Amino acid sequence: MEKRKVGLGVIIAILLVIAAGFGGLTTFITDYLWFKELGYTSVFFKQLFTQLQLGIPSFIIIMVLTYFYLRVLKRGYYKRVDTIDAPVMSEKTLNRITLGLGAIFGVLVTISAVTGLWFQILKFTNSTEFGIVDPIFGFDVSFYIFKLEFITQINQIVIGIIIAYAVLTLLYYFMLLSMRRPKIFGQTEQPDQDASENQNSNFGNAFNGMFGDAFQKFGQSINGGQGFGGQGFGGGARKPKKEFNNDNLKELIHIASNQLTVLGVIFFLMVGSNFFLRQYELLYSHTGVLYGAGFTDINVTLWVYRAMIVLSVAAAIGFAMGIKRKKYKMVFAVPIIMIILGALGTGASLLVQNLVVSPDEINKESVYLKNNITFTNYAYDLQDVTLKVFPATNDLTKQDIANNMGTIQNIRINDFGPAKTFYNQTQSIRLYYLFNDVDVDRYMINGEYTQTFLSAREIDETRTRQEWINKHLKYTHGYGITLSRVDKVTASGQPDMLINNIPPVSDVEEIKITRPEIYFGELTNDYILTNTDELEFDYPSSGGEDEDNVYATYEGDAGIKLNVFNRVMFAIREQSLKLFVSTNIDSNSKIIINRNIMQRVQKIMPFLQYDNDPYIVTADGKLYWIIDAYTTSSYYPYSEPFDPAKSNMNYIRNSVKIVIDAYDGDTRYYLVNEEDPIAATYAKIYPELFKSFDQLPESLRSHIRYPNVMFNIQANVYKRYHMKDVKIFYQGEDLWEISNEIFGTEEVPMTPQYYIMKLPGESEVEFINSIPYTPTGKRNMTGLLVARNDGEFYGELVLYQMPKDRFIDGPMQIESQIDQSPEISKEFSLWNSSGSTYIRGNLFIVPIEDSLVYVEPVYLEAANTGSLPEVKRVIVAYGNRIAYEPTLGAALDSLFGAGTGTGTPQDPDDSKDPEPDDTLSMDELIRLANEAYENAATAQQNGDWSSYGQYLKELKNYLNQLIPKEPVVDQQIPTNGIE
Repeated sequence: MEKRKVGLGVIIAILLVIAAGFGGLTTFITDYLWFKELGYTSVFFKQLFTQLQLGIPSFIIIMVLTYFYLRVLKRGYYKRVDTIDAPVMSEKTLNRITLGLGAIFGVLVTISAVTGLWFQILKFTNSTEFGIVDPIFGFDVSFYIFKLEFITQINQIVIGIIIAYAVLTLLYYFMLLSMRRPKIFGQTEQPDQDASENQNSNFGNAFNGMFGDAFQKFGQSINGGQGFGGQGFGGGARKPKKEFNNDNLKELIHIASNQLTVLGVIFFLMVGSNFFLRQYELLYSHTGVLYGAGFTDINVTLWVYRAMIVLSVAAAIGFAMGIKRKKYKMVFAVPIIMIILGALGTGASLLVQNLVVSPDEINKESVYLKNNITFTNYAYDLQDVTLKVFPATNDLTKQDIANNMGTIQNIRINDFGPAKTFYNQTQSIRLYYLFNDVDVDRYMINGEYTQTFLSAREIDETRTRQEWINKHLKYTHGYGITLSRVDKVTASGQPDMLINNIPPVSDVEEIKITRPEIYFGELTNDYILTNTDELEFDYPSSGGEDEDNVYATYEGDAGIKLNVFNRVMFAIREQSLKLFVSTNIDSNSKIIINRNIMQRVQKIMPFLQYDNDPYIVTADGKLYWIIDAYTTSSYYPYSEPFDPAKSNMNYIRNSVKIVIDAYDGDTRYYLVNEEDPIAATYAKIYPELFKSFDQLPESLRSHIRYPNVMFNIQANVYKRYHMKDVKIFYQGEDLWEISNEIFGTEEVPMTPQYYIMKLPGESEVEFINSIPYTPTGKRNMTGLLVARNDGEFYGELVLYQMPKDRFIDGPMQIESQIDQSPEISKEFSLWNSSGSTYIRGNLFIVPIEDSLVYVEPVYLEAANTGSLPEVKRVIVAYGNRIAYEPTLGAALDSLFGAGTGTGTPQDPDDSKDPEPDDTLSMDELIRLANEAYENAATAQQNGDWSSYGQYLKELKNYLNQLIPKEPVVDQQIPTNGIE
């Protein structure tokens, strides 16, 4: 029964191994079919072929070396140790076991090494130089990015192999001891004696009395029930007398010591190599005020490491000589010195840092701080930021506004959240459709360069019926997009749609969508079957009844043909018997897998970091997804990590754009920054994957954008690293912060926002993103960082620096002015008390000519369930004035005169007084006159004479309107002596 149980367990174990192997083989085959469908078989086989090219030779070398190493152990054992027993197995069998051990050891070492190092080896052999050398050791940065990590891992693997060899040596000796027991104890028979005598006669009897039974059973398990030497241990009436064979034991120890000596020498040499590599890791240290090697690292720690290198070599020599001469003090002397030196080095570093460096830190660390600043700027691509002085005057005229209508007409008064809610409530059409995200982009809209919102109408797979046919054959794709301008709303305050409905209806002359189906997207997680006998649901008809729905058959190229073999493979992969037996599937049917676009790109190229906000675009009648991908590293010397709490990433480039056809699933990787050495190295490794940016069609090229993820990282790093002067950097004299704003009703940090505007000094509007800075702990604005997105200027960073000799209102200062406005506060309170909720949108900072205009939309949302946020007011702040009106145009008219919001040019004679506005009440005229007087006084104090003159003209205009049209008879105005 016991044997049957053991046999059944073995059979089950074998079946489980076969099942696991077959499952892995199925995954491998189906993955290959998918990569073949995409045309990326070279990408698929790159890992496998590299691992085989490295693994097979490594396995053979390690196996052979291990086999001969064990043979040497065995030969020495046989030659120098006298054994008692005849061998329990033949020499041929023992050699096979030895070969098996070598093979097993070779497999384990090879798998652990090759699986973790194959891509490191490819980067090492295909590395691209940066053209920048580190200031301490003089190596090109490519050494640290592509080679240092690989060499370090090799060193660690070798140390691990040495330890594994030591363990293997002990195991093999144990096996030899079990097979052929050494004659450590001589045996002579003698009559039984009193137990007390047996226990005190000699060491052998003591050994027999204490461990005889246990050792006998152990011997029986190995020697076929005979034990070690028949009656040698408690096996009969007569007990053998043991005599200790000291010479034989010495020979056994001598053989083991030879092998351990070799391993010990190699171990200490690898420890020395480890210290050699650690000196380069000083370039990533963080001590004191800088990131990277500082004064203490270079003058203390580095020399400790170099001393450790020398001592490691001495330890290897001392270990070998000490073992050979049996002087064990020599074996441990140098390692003890190394431990003491390590402790002393740590103490010395602390003393030097606190007693030498800290009292004179700015001078001691000056050179190293300069390295930190320079290399951090390079690592985050901030070395070429263009600096421009922005006057921030308040001298805009109506003509200036008219000359910048391309900017004005693209100021966003819609927000992502309310737009998404509106799309889902009015454009989802059916329960199973969902707009997952709202993307911002730019298009030519009826001849004008216009910023827009787009969103894809996808199938929400959780909202369809969960029958297998519905999930995989019927509801296969989403349908169409919505598109609206960011600057316009309907009379009710909702986005003014330009593309809507199903099928998509476009009010835009330049945009016609002929292929609206979305088979690949952010929500497409299930596999689907196409070209089956079951028609796919295409879109709901206007009738709204199920029988009126429109059905279609997929006409694209995506999918893998389901012949019998493929059906079996995918049925196993998807664990679906229905996929194999369904009568709706024939030889022309296809299976489409990996439809989620984020999972798709990750599976193709897992060595890039992907933006989690893909955006949809329309071009040439089709829909495409664009995903930004980043090359990153944690090994850029002297560069400070962006977020040490989460990762050590200290280098980033947005070098790759991925374009995915929403209908065909065609996935293409384009290099937008071929100067990035990491991207260039990846392109060498995968030449068929990466394409030149020139190969991207122009219709899609016009829609790439500088990603906010990248821009936000750069903006946060630049808060400190814009200071290039070492002393200013050390003292933090000009440390900046990202400005805050009121969003909703809470104060939050601002995030980069996209705009279409004409930058100061430029002639045409362009698509940009920007973010403002304020000095740390203050509210005035000190700079506006801008990233350009269009054409030849793509990726250029410009910092518009505000004047330092006067106060420029920052975002929170404007928000405070809004809070202090009696009219605005009164209406906010009224809305809240009436059961509605007001939401303040993003505050937009818009440079126009040499001035700044701030715009903030205000939304109102009713308390009842299902209500839609509506744009109810637009706040425009300019100088010390705030306009609060239902529309942006009305707010501009309020600030700059009637007709401003529509772009009506000002009279060429700028000195001409504004025309009187007969619609203003007496109270309004008095309020405006008072504001004009206060603004004039402020402009006079600031020395802003242009604005001062403008405000006086406004004051004169309002006072003239306050004069009664009919003269007052007999009324005397006292002059108080003034003529």
